[in-house]
Formats: sequence, structure tokens, C-alpha cells
Amino acid sequence: MAKAKILYSCSECAAEAPKWAGQCGDCGAWNTLVEITAAPVASSRTTRYAGFAGQASGRLKIQHLGDVSPDDVARFKTGSEEFDRVLGGGLVPGSVVLLGGDPGIGKSTLLLQILTQLGELNPLYITGEESLQQVSARAFRLGLKSDELRLLVETRVEDILNSAQIEKPRVMVVDSIQTMYTDDLQSAPGAVAQVRESAAQLVRFAKQTQTTIFLVGHVTKEGTLAGPRVLEHMVDTVLYFEGDSGSRYRLIRAMKNRYGAVNELGVFAMTDKGLREVSNPSAIFLSKHEEKVPGSVVMVTLEGSRPLLVEVQALVDESHLSNPRRVTTGLEHNRLAMLLAVLHRHGGIVTYDQDVFANVVGGVRVTETGADLAVILSIMSSLRNKPMPDDLIVFGEMGLAGEIRPVPNGQERLIEASKHGFKRALVAKGNEPRKPLKGIEVIGVSRLEQALNAIE
Repeated sequence: MAKAKILYSCSECAAEAPKWAGQCGDCGAWNTLVEITAAPVASSRTTRYAGFAGQASGRLKIQHLGDVSPDDVARFKTGSEEFDRVLGGGLVPGSVVLLGGDPGIGKSTLLLQILTQLGELNPLYITGEESLQQVSARAFRLGLKSDELRLLVETRVEDILNSAQIEKPRVMVVDSIQTMYTDDLQSAPGAVAQVRESAAQLVRFAKQTQTTIFLVGHVTKEGTLAGPRVLEHMVDTVLYFEGDSGSRYRLIRAMKNRYGAVNELGVFAMTDKGLREVSNPSAIFLSKHEEKVPGSVVMVTLEGSRPLLVEVQALVDESHLSNPRRVTTGLEHNRLAMLLAVLHRHGGIVTYDQDVFANVVGGVRVTETGADLAVILSIMSSLRNKPMPDDLIVFGEMGLAGEIRPVPNGQERLIEASKHGFKRALVAKGNEPRKPLKGIEVIGVSRLEQALNAIE
């Protein structure tokens, strides 16, 4: 087979050029030409690596949608309930999972732990960043049974796929995709074109052989995956490690999942024996105050399909600046500014001369609007220096007109709060249960004024 021709394509206008240049000749954009391959036209379809060479003959088989069975996708467990939860119930044959996170946060450690529990699936661990001795030393340090785990140190994709075709693993880890390269391109490993083409060949291999592949991805200083954005579109599942590297807790969030819920969360704790599951994650996000403190409110957020109790804290202090500070950790900054405006307009509470700091305990990032009511009440508690009741749980969305709107899965949130010993709940009127719940009193409010009066 003839070697693929190298071209350069503009990421802005898609114009092609035979040579690289700093500026696109069509649209005038700078530094937008990236390397691509232009496969030669041939009468037969062939693959680029041994083991899949062949010719497509005959008519393609087209099926009616009604003839395809809607049965659930077959899965197999990884041995980690938290990891299975994030994946949507387990690993799907032929799926490709992209796992990203900061350096040293535990990506390789977690995947090494998972593979050592999947000995019956003939696992294969491919590393392009470490030596065999380094991987073996980590497994020994973690106390893992590594007799059935096979290792391969390689960065050339064609060699990796040829070896995989011979060994026939059902689960394979590639650590990391940024170190891989293909001979079809001349750019260095880690370049946009190399990452895209290497991932494309691995995805093709996974679909053709029903092999589950984990791709480890590096992240940039902005926290996004390094390489082309199309990389996240090519894979079936995108997982992100979250959490401060200085903390022992690690969160894995599903940002994309074709086989499960998006934003599903798995909680782990880093120990001297690797990552361990946290069976009751709500407990680690609730502070153990010896006495009541102002500015602290507990809410129930929904992460994927899991209700999670988190503590929202606020600190309101007199500002000596012409432009008071508005600082958030774990919450959206613009949302805080909106809530302060609603509090002023519909509650008559002035904060234009106050610094306002809002924080979610434990490093959790809350993106849903159900935290609105908890943020407002924590601000009021700090401003008035009046602690909130210990047994009170709060959730609800705040509208610009001062109305409090219901949030999804209110019943599940109340049940989770009741399991952790909370006796009262202040929620939107629409989230009041039709029948009283055992062990918890639910107070429904529809306006901001009603919520403020309820905590007097």
C-alpha cells in the first residue's frame, strides 16, 4: 500500500496546503495549519496495520431500526463500585474511555488497580511514559496481584495494534495518548495531528475487535484535555479527575458517556495502598462543627443519579474597597452576583458595601441551580451572625423575580437527607412530597420572602 500523503489543513476555514506556513493563504489566520493525511485513492479499502488487511467486497448490509434488538448493552464489572457507577454500570465491550486529570492525581494508579482485578479478561497495559520496572515497582508498592497483567512499553501505534491483534486482550490501557505516534505523519508525538490520528486508529481497533480501551490523557493548565477537541468526540466516555492534589480525596466525573448518565460522580480516597472507594461520600463533605457557626448551610445536590449532601459556607464582611470582592470556590461566580442582586431587590438586603465569599466544603464543584437557596441562606446567616439549625437541609432554584423553583429528583434528595439524620427541610413548594416522609418535616416556600421568614 502506498504511503499516505501529508497535507496541512487550516483549523479555521478547512483550506488545505501542501506545505506548512505560519499564515493560512485563504482566510489569513495565523498558526492554524495542522498536519493531516490524505490517503491515496484506491479501488479497495485496506487498513494501515497488519492483522486487518482485507478487501471490502459485496454490498453493505443495511438493517431496519425495528430489526435491531433494543436489549441493554452487555457489561462486565471492574471490581470497583464507584468506578462502575461513573461508567454507567460497568465496562462495555468495544468502548473507548478517555481518562484525564492533573499530573500525579492518580490516573495510572487507578487503572493499574482496575486491570489487576480483571485477570479473566486478558488485560494489557501499554505505557509510553514509564519503564517496565517503574510500573512493576508501583504495583509492588500498592500490594497488587500482578501475575496475570501483561505489560508493553511502546509508543508506535502500528506496533501496539499488531501486538494486540496477536495477544487478543479484552481490556487494554494506553498511557498516555499524548505519547503515541503513527508513521503516517511526520510531526512529533503530542502534536494535534498525531493525537487525533493515533486515537482514530485505536478507536477503530476497539470497534472492530470489541476490545475495551482506556486512553490516559494529559490536561493543560486551563484544566482541559491536551490535544484536539475532536478527541473527546471520538471516544465513548470522557472521565475527569477532580480535586486538589494536596487533598486525599479524588473525584471522578463523567463529562460524556454514551452508555450512562453524564455528570455521574465517583469518590475515592488516596492511601498508601492506592485509591480506595468512599462508601458514604456525603459524610466527608459535611464539617463536624463542635458548636453552631454562622454562614453554614447543608444542601443536597444531584451528581448524575446520586444525591450528595454538601456544606455551603459563606462569609460576609465589611469591605474597604470601592469594588467589594465576590469570591466563589466550587460555585459559579456569575451566579453569586445574580443571587446578591435578587437578595437586594426582593429581600431588601444590601451587600454593596460587603465582601462576600462562598465556598463548597471538600472541593466539590456544584454546577446545578439547586444550590441557589442554600447560598442565599448562608449569606444571610453570616450577615446577621446567626447560625442555622443543625438539622435543617435546604435546596431550591432562585428566579430573578424572587420566586423559588423546584429542582429535579426532590423526593430522592429528601430521602437521602433523612438517612443522614436531618429532621427539617426547606425546599421549593413544587418539591413538597404528596405524602409526608417519615422522620423529616418538609417546609415548602414559593417566594424569597417566605424563605427568609422561615429562618427567623
